[in-house]
Amino acid sequence: MIKLRRGKYVLLMVLLLTVSLIAIGCGGSEKDEPAETGQAEVIKIGVYEPLTGTNAAGGQMTVEGIELANQLYPEVLGQKVELVIVDNKSEKQEAANAVERLIGQENVNLIIGSYGSSLSMSGGPIAMDNGIPVIGCSPTNPAVTLDNDYYFRVCFIDPFQGTVMSNYAVNTLGAKTAAIVQDVQQDYSVGLASYFEKAFVASNGEGSIVEKVNYNTGDKDFSAQLTAIKAANPDVIFAPGNFLECGILVAKARELGITVPILGGDTWEAEEFLNQVKDYQDIYFSTHFTAEEPVTPVSTVFLDEYAKAYPDKPANAFGALGFDTYILALDAIERAGSAEPEAIKNALAATEGFEGATGIITLDANGDATKTAVIKKVDGGQFVYESKVDPQ
Repeated sequence: MIKLRRGKYVLLMVLLLTVSLIAIGCGGSEKDEPAETGQAEVIKIGVYEPLTGTNAAGGQMTVEGIELANQLYPEVLGQKVELVIVDNKSEKQEAANAVERLIGQENVNLIIGSYGSSLSMSGGPIAMDNGIPVIGCSPTNPAVTLDNDYYFRVCFIDPFQGTVMSNYAVNTLGAKTAAIVQDVQQDYSVGLASYFEKAFVASNGEGSIVEKVNYNTGDKDFSAQLTAIKAANPDVIFAPGNFLECGILVAKARELGITVPILGGDTWEAEEFLNQVKDYQDIYFSTHFTAEEPVTPVSTVFLDEYAKAYPDKPANAFGALGFDTYILALDAIERAGSAEPEAIKNALAATEGFEGATGIITLDANGDATKTAVIKKVDGGQFVYESKVDPQ
């Protein structure tokens, strides 16, 4: 039993009650009717995450956290919880297809997903049209939950994240000017860049963004963009985007002699990014969780159990968010006293003071989490905790 919600203890670990009645006939005649089983109905939670494609690393880390939570807490309301995991292949159409399959073929009660705001925005309308609640682990674009009463999330959103990184650049790094690099094919990148720019200009005035350049998902040559940025000589560079492209971009910037701090968003917390930039300094990003600063008792549970399940991997924010999403799902079902989608949706909307591994989560009127952001940096070939920022 762990504390999931302030002031309330929810028992998630219960004994699975299975009664198998075997019809015993005289000589086992084919006319014998099998007795009905007394096993409780299974509650299905669908998961649509990118397990292949450009976002695969993020999706895989998220699923590790979800599966870990399911192993620890396999039941709710005396019923077994079954995960139905579908690969959305890092593609918008596949994300929509995945949600359709989970609803139409698998008959899930609830859906978790997806890493990547664009993927979540593709699946969200389908879930809403079918009245199935969805909880996002890490999609941070505000449009994910906008005008969708059935979509919720346990992560903070980009207006907060962009402002946090702008304030860090201005107040901690002393930046007066900045350059922005954005992936114009990713809603996440464009949105986060916009919120950073707005906050940075509010602090330093018009003209403080001295260069703004674009690229496309899958690009590997950033020489032209970085040459323009180097000529503009900004105090910092903000480059939110996918870990693969950003790893190449940041490494190339250092190779070209660009030494100013480079900042990014929460997608950078991936080994694929770290492996490309581990020899460099002054690289900072916002994220949702750090092992160095457990914030609730659930943080410690997650860290201890993750270390047992994945002894060769460091705990990461996406695993923690996946863990939180699953236990919030069970908490909502418990509070609803039902696995009916509409009841779960209403319970999620009422979430307040939920204690997760990544912090205390209260969902606002849009279904967005209000919570603390963490800033990490690359140091000594590792991701290292730098500071945290509480919502105001």
